[in-house]
Amino acid sequence: MAAVDVVALGGGHGLAASLSALRRLETRLTGIVTVADNGGSSGRLREELGILPPGDLRMALAALCADDQWGEQWAAVLQHRFRSDGPLADHAVGNLLIAAIWDLLDDHVAGLDLVGQLLGARGRVLPMAAVPLDIEADVHLDSAPDRLTTVRGQVQVASVDGQVVAVRLDPEDPPACPEAVAAVEAADWVVIGPGSWFTSVMPTLLVPQLRDALVRTSAQRALVLNLREQEGETEGLSPTDHLEVLSAHAAELRLDVVIADSSLADDRGILESAARALGARLVTADVAAAPGSDQHDPDRLAQTFSTVLQSGVE
Repeated sequence: MAAVDVVALGGGHGLAASLSALRRLETRLTGIVTVADNGGSSGRLREELGILPPGDLRMALAALCADDQWGEQWAAVLQHRFRSDGPLADHAVGNLLIAAIWDLLDDHVAGLDLVGQLLGARGRVLPMAAVPLDIEADVHLDSAPDRLTTVRGQVQVASVDGQVVAVRLDPEDPPACPEAVAAVEAADWVVIGPGSWFTSVMPTLLVPQLRDALVRTSAQRALVLNLREQEGETEGLSPTDHLEVLSAHAAELRLDVVIADSSLADDRGILESAARALGARLVTADVAAAPGSDQHDPDRLAQTFSTVLQSGVE
């Protein structure tokens, strides 16, 4: 397969799974990462230094490390966390490295590019926005199911005891990373998902300049569905519900392909109709790491991506 320009959007383990799979193919790859994390090491660095939360960016860079000794060692270094009772407790080395380079260069994109060069990363990682973001959600709490309650913060929304209805960003109109917008406009394919639906996937559709680029790009657009519900955040939502959530948050966005694990085949007719409503065809394949797993297998996902990228849209 000739090399194609692919942009993958999201955050956390979901985006890492897509990037890990796509780097196995002949692609010129860019990961565009949500920057709304407010917890753990990222949240502490964000609050103390006023920087973009580096955690999801770190995970994306680690996913782009090659499967050789250099790549595996550097991926392990990036992901290593300090275990102590002091101020370094639970900080990831990669978060500190990214924060230090940003402090030296005063440039988010140049800093991430430099880290990528050090790692020998098989692609580029960019933030979706140029400023840190917060997520707010409208939620039907289990303790108050008859009214909507506002929950603020990525960590708080992801772990909410209730049903998330909708999310928005604060600020509502943040400046997009210009390089991220340019990458989407120049792409042959854009991949959205998998990942935490309301706190990693939907935020990439809520930055106006980036969403506009996703709508107008000539790239084909593929969506990767999650394997299972996520406790708290998407508990009780079917795969079809996930597509309806996407449509509600970005009504003008059309898709070309929806990728789902074969375990969802029992709902294939309903899911095909939901995909078709977004302009897409449904592709099912065995992409889970194991039966019942909530993690995608990078090799299996790579095989599916290879078929989709080569076949185009029928």
